[in-house]
Amino acid sequence: MIKLMLVDDHDLVRMGLGRLLADQDGIDVIAEAETGEEALKKQREFQPSVVLMDANMPGIGGLEATRRMLRFDPDVKIIALTAHISEPYPTQFLNAGAMGYLTKGGDIDEMIKAVRSVSRGKVYLAPEVAQEMALSQFKQKDENPFNQLSDREMQVMLMITRGEKVQEISEKLHLSPKTVNSYRYRLFEKLDVDNDVCLTHLALRYKIIEPQV
Repeated sequence: MIKLMLVDDHDLVRMGLGRLLADQDGIDVIAEAETGEEALKKQREFQPSVVLMDANMPGIGGLEATRRMLRFDPDVKIIALTAHISEPYPTQFLNAGAMGYLTKGGDIDEMIKAVRSVSRGKVYLAPEVAQEMALSQFKQKDENPFNQLSDREMQVMLMITRGEKVQEISEKLHLSPKTVNSYRYRLFEKLDVDNDVCLTHLALRYKIIEPQV
């Protein structure tokens, strides 16, 4: 039996996926969480074998939650679930140890196939993601300025664009405020922006984040 945990900050998404996946033979939806921090607590309590992880959530986010989950249990299989198919997201999640990468535009049959595949130790990428990753090898490296960011810089950038303050980021990532500020100014330098607003506009332009509605 596949013990599945759903992690997404939207209640309707979790409820809908939970009902659809729970109806499948061999899949038991044992827990849900709406933040990365809650997911880490639920992991210790329920010990899922597969986790469907929303990539972009408040708090530490899906990427950092993936790293911490795998440090706690190297055998857990994590599938990133996101609206973003372009680099650097897929590569960063796979480098962090995720076994799958799906888009939220995919259908439930593909999700079921992915859950079953990763539970057997096989990497599963949505076809459009695999194509994008292949094509990115032929694109100019400087086409997307965000490709030059490290995983940690990307994480801090996402938290800044969600409006989180330096002290909040410091507490959630267990970094000193001075270190967070160092990352912040390094981001500004690499991306050639002057402030948080310009950073957010640039991230929207390259579809690294989605407009808040």
